[in-house]
Amino acid sequence: MENIGYRIIPRSQRPDLELIDQFFDIVTPHISDNLNRMFASCSGLRPYHSGYKLVGSALTLKTRPGDNLLFNKAIDMALPGEVIVVDGGGDLTNSLSGEIMTRIAENRGVRGFVLDGAIRDSGPISKRDFPVYARGVTHRGPYKTGPGEINVTVTVGGMVVNPGDIIVGDEDGLVAIPLAIAPMVLEKARQTALLEADLIDKLERKEGVDREWIDRFLKQTGCQWNNEANN
Repeated sequence: MENIGYRIIPRSQRPDLELIDQFFDIVTPHISDNLNRMFASCSGLRPYHSGYKLVGSALTLKTRPGDNLLFNKAIDMALPGEVIVVDGGGDLTNSLSGEIMTRIAENRGVRGFVLDGAIRDSGPISKRDFPVYARGVTHRGPYKTGPGEINVTVTVGGMVVNPGDIIVGDEDGLVAIPLAIAPMVLEKARQTALLEADLIDKLERKEGVDREWIDRFLKQTGCQWNNEANN
């Protein structure tokens, strides 16, 4: 009989590293736009590292708030190229990770941490490139008694993450890309980048850009305004 809430489930999917690494050149806004803004975390999860980009496949973990027993086990299980995504319920009472855990994980090839919970040792973490996104900071350390689950669907900052999803994080936030649609999202995001680059080039050359779409949409949706509002 399964011990629900205290179990480690085998990996069901993992993207190829070649596919994952192609997202290093893609910014999160372009990914989010092509997912209809539906697969992003809230602004409450922010980066605490020096700014290096986060790209990897999700090794997911749900833990009791303030407890990192299963988090430590996930580090030992992690494969190179994975990001450990921790659903700690958003609780900030106790930290779930600190500098030592980040260093152990980095030595194992882990790409970074995403924690819906707190960290400590924020000073040393802020000086290093190892990506760490978290809800907050506290000096209080974690308990290590469990329970928890590894390789289950989790929610971090309102973002649903399934095991094997591609995680991308930069200065604008985090996005989770379902593996089944990752190649399509990658191509669409590249097209968005080209369109925006062309628009920026026009603005740099002081060329006009289409702004009539605003009035067209207002009229189509029944907005009422007088001539003064158009000036």
